[in-house]
Formats: sequence, C-alpha cells, structure tokens
Amino acid sequence: MASEPDFTIGIEEEYLLVDRDTMALAEAPEAMMEVCRAELGEQVSPEFLQCQVEIGTTVCAGVTEARADLKRLRACIADAASTHNLAPIAVSCHPFADWKDQHHTDKERYNDLRRALAGVAKRMLICGMHVHVGIAEERTRIDLVNQLTYFLPHLLAMSASSPFWQGFDTGLSSYRLTVFDNLPRTGLPPYFASWDEYQNTVGVLIDLDVIEDTSKIWWDLRPSARFPTIEARICDVAPRLEDTLSLAAVTQCLTRMLWRLSAKNQRWRIYDRFLVAENRWRAQRFGTAEGLIDFGRRDIVPFAELAGEVVELLAEDAGVLRCTPELERVPAMVAAGTSADRQRQVHAAALAAGAGEAEALRAVVAHLIEEYREGL
Repeated sequence: MASEPDFTIGIEEEYLLVDRDTMALAEAPEAMMEVCRAELGEQVSPEFLQCQVEIGTTVCAGVTEARADLKRLRACIADAASTHNLAPIAVSCHPFADWKDQHHTDKERYNDLRRALAGVAKRMLICGMHVHVGIAEERTRIDLVNQLTYFLPHLLAMSASSPFWQGFDTGLSSYRLTVFDNLPRTGLPPYFASWDEYQNTVGVLIDLDVIEDTSKIWWDLRPSARFPTIEARICDVAPRLEDTLSLAAVTQCLTRMLWRLSAKNQRWRIYDRFLVAENRWRAQRFGTAEGLIDFGRRDIVPFAELAGEVVELLAEDAGVLRCTPELERVPAMVAAGTSADRQRQVHAAALAAGAGEAEALRAVVAHLIEEYREGL
C-alpha cells in the first residue's frame, strides 16, 4: 500500500459584522481589526468587503485540534466586535442588506479584483467556508479531486445558510452560489486525467497573464494555490461551530476513504459533470429537504438516508482520524434542518407573532448572532 497522507485539515471562514441595535451590516473598525491582529496574527484578515472578516485555523492534525483553534478565533472576533457594539454572524448572505450600499476593502488584491470583475464584483456580498485537507503528492491530489467532486452537493446541502437576499426569501437554500457563479472560473472542477494535464490547462491562462496564479480559479473544489492540500470551497458558512466541525470531518473522511480505495486499486465512479451539476442545483435549491439523485440506483434518495449511508461509509476513516463523534452527529444535524430552514422558521414565527417584515428579518439576524455564540 502507498504511504498514507497526513490528511491534516485547515478551516477558513468568512463572517459578516452587524450593528447590535439595527442588525444592519457595519464596517469593521480599524481599532477592532488591530485588536484581532494583535491576538491572532495572520489568522485574521479583512475580506473583499469592509463588513467582512476572514479567519483561518492553523494546520490541524484533526477536528479536535481544529475545534480548539476555531473556537479561539470565533471568540476573539466576537469579543473585539462587542466593544464597538457589533457582532459577527457566520452566514453566507445577510438577510436584508443591499449590496449597493457596501464598500470594498482598499487593498491591492481587492482593488485588482474590482477592476478585473467590474460590476460582477460589486454584488459579492457573500461569505463561504473552505476546508483544506493535506495531500502532499500532486498526482494523488488531482486524482482525489476528480473523485471527491461527486460529494460536493452533499456538503453544500448540509451547509446551506443563505435563503434570504436583499430582504426577500429567494426560495433557495443557498442563494450564495447564484451570486458566486457569476464570476469566471467557478462551479464544479473539470476532470483532469493527470497533474500534468491540470498544470498545462491552467498554465494557458497564467502564461497569457489572464490570471497570475491558480488562486484566481474559484472552483468548488481545487488543488490549493498556496498549500499542498485539496481545498473544498462548496460550503456556505455554518452559523454553529459544531456544524462547521462536522462538515470538516466529513470532508476529511471522504478524502481518506477515496485514498483508501485508490490504495487498493479501486476508485469511486466518475460521473459526468452534467449529472453532478444537477445534484448541485438540488442542494442549492432544497438543501437537505428533497434528497439527491443516486446515479447508480437511478433514484432520488431522501437526504436522511444519504446521511446514514455517509456515516456508515466513513466509519473506518473517522475512527482512524479520531472524528467519530463529529461524523456520527451528521444524521441529527440533517434531521434538525439546515440553517436556511431555521432562518425561515424564525422569520415565520416573528411574522405570526405580529412583527412586520423588517422586524422579522431583524429577528433572523438576532438568531444568527445567538447561533454564532453557541459553544464559545
């Protein structure tokens, strides 16, 4: 058997800052960012918009280590924000903010993005969550990207947290992707037969100075431009810390499971991206409510059943990676509904109690503030 990769993980999250009185978006004060940088160093940074903050864990051996670091990061942002009467929310779209009112961060990278993407960049009032899994060997990295793509809709469905956009219910569970997919070089990653083919393909754009490096390729899953990792980028941000960790555990275990198959000269079947994209849309539209297509069975399978199958499939890997509790809570997480479901429930309950539409949307933001603080 080939030498087993470390399967280390790293988690990146983007948060929105809101005013605790109005629940509207607020720009990050420089004094707040200075406090965060003093405590967290390079693990915190401003994001494209001034109302966003990005954090990243260190390289972690597993979910237990990631939990401690992510808890520290989340708590620092919340504590620093509170001194300015602000609060962070871990959600992919603010329920009622207008993107036209936001300003992008004055930083060379973001100024370049604004120039390159024009009006498309202005609508980027969205946040995501990325999970890195360490795979040192390049050939193995691209092979696992090809296979892991099948499971991206599963991860999206469980993470869906963006039902509202500019004050109305979009009917989608992850509206974030409708905004993000307007960018170039997004969506499902293409199939590459080898690492050389991947490098040759992206090298065309680099050689022509269309992009400076692969950090400007924003597929749902990609070989990281900076680290020897696979980077899963499909997920909405999860408001709850424990949900983030379960999503990270599933990503890590899936990667090891697929490596385990390849080490025995087996592999997950590669389905046409057209079919996987249909499941991606189902996850984007319905979250976990309507199930996904099992292409082998040619049937739409309820997500609760899929969650049980995933836990069974990955049990061995979770044991080795020491994340069995995080994996085994997935069925309960699915049964409880997505963040998108909970946001709609809060909104409906507020309206039923006599609140107006604006007040009901503010209640959703207050709910998101509470969920961010869970477990800190």
